[in-house]
Formats: sequence, C-alpha cells, structure tokens
Amino acid sequence: MSSFGTHFRVTTFGESHCRSVGAIVDGCPPGLDLNESLIQAQLRRRRPGQSALTTPRDEKDQVAIQSGVERGVTLGTPICMLVQNMDQRPHDYKDETLDLYPRPSHADYTYLRKYGVKASSGGGRSSARETIGRVAGAAIAEQYLKLAYGIECVAFVSSVGPVKLPKNATEAKTQARMAAALQAPRLENSPPQSEEEEEEEEKTRAYLQRHHSDKSAAADDGLQYPTSSAYRGLLAAVSREQVDASPVRCPDEATAARMTSVIEECRDAHDSIGGTVTCVLRNVPPGLGEPAFDKLEATLAHAMLSIPATKGFEFGSGFDGAAMRGSQHNDKFVPHPNGLGPTGSALRTETNWSGGIQGGISNGEDIYFTVAFKPAATISQEQETAQYDGSSGVLVTRGRHDPCVLPRAVPIVESMAVLAVMDALMGQLSREGATSSLRSRELDARHTEAWDALPSSMRLR
Repeated sequence: MSSFGTHFRVTTFGESHCRSVGAIVDGCPPGLDLNESLIQAQLRRRRPGQSALTTPRDEKDQVAIQSGVERGVTLGTPICMLVQNMDQRPHDYKDETLDLYPRPSHADYTYLRKYGVKASSGGGRSSARETIGRVAGAAIAEQYLKLAYGIECVAFVSSVGPVKLPKNATEAKTQARMAAALQAPRLENSPPQSEEEEEEEEKTRAYLQRHHSDKSAAADDGLQYPTSSAYRGLLAAVSREQVDASPVRCPDEATAARMTSVIEECRDAHDSIGGTVTCVLRNVPPGLGEPAFDKLEATLAHAMLSIPATKGFEFGSGFDGAAMRGSQHNDKFVPHPNGLGPTGSALRTETNWSGGIQGGISNGEDIYFTVAFKPAATISQEQETAQYDGSSGVLVTRGRHDPCVLPRAVPIVESMAVLAVMDALMGQLSREGATSSLRSRELDARHTEAWDALPSSMRLR
C-alpha cells in the first residue's frame, strides 16, 4: 500500500509526471510548532537539479500545507501537504518504442502484470518523485523528535562504485592492494590477448587507477573489526553541514573528490553507477521497538528497502560481524563516563557492534546502518532487450535522469529512518502511558504491590 507507520502514519500520493505529489500525515501530536519552511529545508536537499551530478530536471518542490496546521501550530488532525510538478515533460516518454518495450530494470513490466495498466510517462509510482511525500512527512516527525528528545539523524554517501570511505583497516588495505595490483606488469606466461581484450583491460586499469590510490587508505587504528574507532568517531560527530559541503554528500573531502570523478565519468558515458548510503541516529531513547516481528532494525530494513533503487541493508556490524567470534563481537556494558548519558542511561556499550539495538529494542547507543543502491536504471544508451510480445529489439530511452542516485538519496534515507523511529516512539509512549495510568489508580494496589515485589534487575523505576 501507500502508507507507512501505525501510530504516526504517512500516506504518499502522486506519480512522476502527474499534476502534483504529496502526503497526508495522520497521528501528529497537537501543539507542535510547524511551518512550511521547516519542511522546505529537507525538500530542497532532495530536489533535482542541485548540481551537475544530478538530473537537470528543474523542480523547485515548493510545499503547501493544506490542513492540520493553524497559526504555525499542529492541530492533531491529518496534515495534508501538496507539491506541484512544475517541470513535467511527459512528451519525453511519448516515443512509440516505449509502448513496445518494458525498460530494463524498471517497473514497466511488473506494474503492467500487476494492475493491467501502467502510467504512460516516467516510472509512475515507482519513480523517486514519490519520495517527496516521505520527506515532507518525515520533516514533521523530525521536528517533534528534535524538540522532545534531541534526536539527530545524519546520512552520508559512503561509497560510489569502487570508491569507498573505508570503515575499518581491512577496507583501507584492500583499496591499497588494489592500487598496487593495477601497477603490476602482466605475467610473461599469460595467454595472449586479442586487441579487444587488451583495450578493455587498459580501460579498466585506467579507470581504477583514477579512482584508487594509496591515499584512499584512510588513517585507521589498525583494528580488524567491522568499524574502527576512527569511523565510529565519524558516526558520532558528522553533521549535515559537513555532508552537504560536497555535491556528492560524502563528509571526507579526498574520498568525495574520487566519488565525483566516478560519477562524472559515468555521466559523460551516458551510463550510471550505484553505491551505498550510511545513516546514524543519535540520542534515541532505549526501549523502542518490539521483541518479535516489529523489531526496530526490522522496521528500519522495511523502511529502507521501500525506497526506490535499494538493493541491500546492513545493520550495525553487518556482514563483517558474521566473521567475528562472540568474544570479539559481544557489546560489553560499561558505566557511562558522565554518570548519565543523553538518553538517561547509566550504562553504555564499549563497542556498539549491535548498532544501538539489542533484542529488537533500542539500547540508547547510536543506531547506524548502511543501504545499498543500484545504478539508475535509465541510461541514454542503446540496449538490446525484448518487447512485450517477446520479440527482440534495441531500446533507446530519453529523458532527464541521475547518473547516480546517491547524493539525492541521502535525505530520503534520513526521512525513512526518522519515520521508523517516530512510529516506534509513539508506540512506546502509548504503552508507558497505559502502564502509568494502571499503577496510579488506588484500585490497583495489588498491581503496585506485585510490581514492588519484583527484583530490581527486573524493573526500571
């Protein structure tokens, strides 16, 4: 369906080239300070035409609040937000060949098989234009989380194609070894290559030499663990201002320059490239998430994999953690150095390989994860493919598209993370309110007596 969340629900509407897109937010607490400029700030980070690395489609994405807010304060009723599509060009998709061909890696074929009809222009609901409603709804949730709990959410581009912001010593060394291997001569007993093979190898060698060097092996503390202390320090301190300082939205200047070079090369070749976005949530209170099917990391995975073009989700130590022993991977609890942390806990963990969630429930540590995005499916190259009737042919697509979706995906990842946390928080507040009401009534003296009889390790005052 087109809704996300139970307690704080966002429903999005609109297609890529229709008259407007937007969202309806249900469950927003009343009395929250809110105006269109707060929403506009995040939409501005998501909009197309930001730089030479993104699609040239010129949309201002100006939001207009239609309901649920009066005199800058939320009423507690549904909030409707509308964004007009000003630079729509459905004629870019009027080529008769698009009526014959399902575009490779697009949703044309699957939408047609599911609904029996599909949008005639662009990707319809599968287009990233749909995410405007998500970002607008999340801007409201973020305002609440910031004011009520001081929760922060920052995402950044952590890899583009072969270029990575190394998160541990192993990744740094891998990139250095790759650079060294590229400079090694071919073995004398290697079989002879054709001219085409030699040309292709030289292209590959030149490509990787441009985007890998010993300089890419970032300073590391040498720990052979999923994330080094230096990388964890980055997660703890990186800001949106640092991220937005680069058009590619990577907070490391040297890595960002190499990423930019990769994207520019793909753009000039009328091709596309994928990569990853890493996100961190700070000051999330412990206790959010459910212990079985709605674990907080499961909700985050659901949220992230609902974003167009996503291909993978890695949480906390991720797949690297699967190679560790329990004695290495276990998060040891230690006293908080300040007595109490920002979430009110006297404990914190030494390593946080758990990514801030244990047993499906937040533990008060930073929550972090990484999302993989595929290369944009629309490329301005001839592609041999099949028509709807099964006959073969060659498809050439037109239109304005991102050579890399990652820079614009950053605020979308942040938005879906915020929505997942907001919904979990409101669910927990509902539970705590119900428990508090039960214990406050004199009729429930027996309940209070039973509660007080529990060992201290089984209850939290």
